[in-house]
Amino acid sequence: MKTRATLIGFTAILMWSFLALMTAASGTMPPFQLSAITFAIGSLPGLALFAARPERLQSLRQPPKVWLAGVGGLFGYHFLYFTALRNAPAVEAGLIAYLWPLLIVVGSALLPGEKLGWHHIVGAIAGLAGTVLIVAKNGLAFDPAYSLGYVAAFLCAFTWAAYSLISRKFEAVSTDVVTGFCLATSILSLVCHLGLETTVWPETATQWVAVVGLGLLPVGLAFYVWDYGVKNGDIQILGASSYAAPLLSTLILIIFGFGDISARIGLSCVLITGGAMLAAKDMLLRKKDVAS
Repeated sequence: MKTRATLIGFTAILMWSFLALMTAASGTMPPFQLSAITFAIGSLPGLALFAARPERLQSLRQPPKVWLAGVGGLFGYHFLYFTALRNAPAVEAGLIAYLWPLLIVVGSALLPGEKLGWHHIVGAIAGLAGTVLIVAKNGLAFDPAYSLGYVAAFLCAFTWAAYSLISRKFEAVSTDVVTGFCLATSILSLVCHLGLETTVWPETATQWVAVVGLGLLPVGLAFYVWDYGVKNGDIQILGASSYAAPLLSTLILIIFGFGDISARIGLSCVLITGGAMLAAKDMLLRKKDVAS
């Protein structure tokens, strides 16, 4: 059961790997407008389920702390991420924001019933090293002038890590409630868009397909399966394995002609894959023992 839930959670990482490609193909829509539309699309499968089975609407009746954690996690992460990118270079801001897998692995030691091993930490650090090789191909230059962006990026990482860890503490809460989180995030993103951005609509059918694809997968279904995975699976393995997302994203961009393969990418692959396998050592050995 735990292995199955972990694998389901990992499908979120696979979907997030297509985020860069789909975002690039979606045109020049401002980030909060894109967030408002895609989160609205992401809520549609849940709304359809509620329409088919109205009794499941009861799952939306949750204590304020559940709503605060859920909406704060989804909207807070994206608000801080966009803030970071607007106030700091994308490479440095993105790298700081991608500290969240390491924070999840380390923070999991605070959860009841979890035990943090050396292989979890080393696996996560190896993944972080592989990510540095991917995003910092032209070097890093942290400038104090971008302090606001750096702080926002760190808070972004902390927010997503906290959301994932807190979700584990709310494991009795049905994943159906993610529909409400997506709707609330869409509304808040719309408010930010109307106050901060100029509306830009997709110009081609391909761009519209990319927007719908974002809403259905990386900004939709991914949040449902991630919620299920962190609540019922091995959150330490999921945290360390999350570093596969930037690697897979880069490989997908290369496949579609947006980049070239290199020794740097190969080394990143070794570090991230090896780190994920090391972090998953207990689960892999457990499956081997069962098979024997």
